[in-house]
Amino acid sequence: MTSILIVDDAAFSRRMIRKALKDENCELLEASNGKECLEMIAEHSPDCIFLDLLMPELDGFAVLQKLKEQGSNIPVIVLSADIQESSRQQCFALGAFNMLKKPPKAPEIQEAVQKALKK
Repeated sequence: MTSILIVDDAAFSRRMIRKALKDENCELLEASNGKECLEMIAEHSPDCIFLDLLMPELDGFAVLQKLKEQGSNIPVIVLSADIQESSRQQCFALGAFNMLKKPPKAPEIQEAVQKALKK
């Protein structure tokens, strides 16, 4: 079964993504910060990750950097209210697969997952 890791410090954001993916027939995992995210990745090897940028302990940029250093090929979809071009470029330079503006709509989430899993 396909597994998707949702990483966001806001429970509301995680719930919105979970709700959008409820019909995708996949296992949904959650983490509330970057440190938990890396632990979940090591334990579960998810097929796709939704990653918030601004979080306590370890932010999304640091998570992307760690994944890049590890040679990870898990597609990461970054979620952020920060849509500055410099942030977008940094995310893609660190290996992000896609970037969605917060709060994303359910069809955007579903389309992003389908594209990421086909990669």
